[in-house]
Amino acid sequence: MRLGLGSGENEPVLLVDRVVARHFATNCWVLATGIGQECVVVDPGIGQPHLVSEIRSLVDSHRLKISAILITHGHLDHTFSILPLQRDVNGGTVLVHRSDRDLLADPTLAMGAAALALFQELSKRYGAKFEEPNEIQILEDQQDIDLAGMQMRIIHTPGHTPGSIVAVVNDSHLVSGDTLFAGSIGRTDLSRGSAADMQITLREKIAVLPGELEVLPGHGERTTIDRELRTNPYLRAAIGGE
Repeated sequence: MRLGLGSGENEPVLLVDRVVARHFATNCWVLATGIGQECVVVDPGIGQPHLVSEIRSLVDSHRLKISAILITHGHLDHTFSILPLQRDVNGGTVLVHRSDRDLLADPTLAMGAAALALFQELSKRYGAKFEEPNEIQILEDQQDIDLAGMQMRIIHTPGHTPGSIVAVVNDSHLVSGDTLFAGSIGRTDLSRGSAADMQITLREKIAVLPGELEVLPGHGERTTIDRELRTNPYLRAAIGGE
């Protein structure tokens, strides 16, 4: 666990921790204003059979209470454990962009071959079933929300999926999902992906963000916007860099 500092003297320090899912190594981020506070769980992915025990262990270690589940996009490896997590905490509002809402109930609508094969295996082995979660809140582009005492600006970033979003948290961190990784970006060749939309997203939504933002990606390690502007070949190509 690392504590990430806010951008100003009065910005609260964030508690930032994660569980890395067994399948596809998806980062499930847990964000809070501090130990013993409410928290937001981002993208609960695929465990064995789900991530609830790992998430619960991490949350309990910091004496946190889950108040919301933020979904950066509707792919199975980011949504698989939503329902069991909601059952475990007896609630937890699920926040998702309207364009990916249908994937929560039917993730097969946007699966590649590997994900579909895993979905079929898990469904057979564990009886995994999907339906729309309770307590859904629809996210909009440029929406400002308060979650667990943290200020978040939601930015719609289509490309990886039509309903992909990133979230700027307390002007210090960027939850980037599969829109931006350290040195790479999310695939656009899967069902519902769009390379053209991704180029617009990278140029008009990501490249203009403050360089000091610490990026919390859907897969892999942390980075910063500044570092990606200097070194990420996809982001540099989108803005006309060499």
